[in-house]
Amino acid sequence: MPKGTLTRDEVLDTAAGLVKRHGPQALTMRGLAAELGTAVTSIYWHVGGREALLDALVERTVAGLGEIRPAGGTPEQRVVSVACALRRQLRDHPHLVALVHERGLTERMFLPAQQVLVREARAAGLRGARAAEFVRAVQFQVVGHVLVERNRERAPVQSPGEEELWSAETTGADPALARALARPVDTERLFVTSVRALVGALLTPSGT
Repeated sequence: MPKGTLTRDEVLDTAAGLVKRHGPQALTMRGLAAELGTAVTSIYWHVGGREALLDALVERTVAGLGEIRPAGGTPEQRVVSVACALRRQLRDHPHLVALVHERGLTERMFLPAQQVLVREARAAGLRGARAAEFVRAVQFQVVGHVLVERNRERAPVQSPGEEELWSAETTGADPALARALARPVDTERLFVTSVRALVGALLTPSGT
């Protein structure tokens, strides 16, 4: 890429791609320059040194996680859509999210999504401590589910696997349950089911 056509956004896009493929530790100024086909000095001119580059990537990631638009005709549908969007963002950018966490900006990263949930909580009539519990419960559900998904994906092959562990005997003489538990987990369906159940319970007025 000719030096004269290089832009800051192109530098950040390429750096984000390197982090996504190989992790933050693989991001070096020389490697980035090679990827862009330019000189290291050109990158310094556009974004500064490596620490400034990492800061810029963090700011970009935080800003991107704030772009969530609720969808749906009911409070439950809208909150579930927010949870699904946040899950996709966390799954699509694991290394960038890890970079944000390493730089001590996790709470700031989640603030935009929390603010969306606050608006939805208030629209649903929740206030005070109950609204706070609602916002945090949804956030924790999303983050916890993503962590379990990532751990399962990175885990070594299990022996015995689920298909071998579940039988009519291990499920209390329920062969249909055994067959269901032996099948691969549909993580997306499980996520939506669990979030709907959580949100439905949290939106139910106290005492009912």
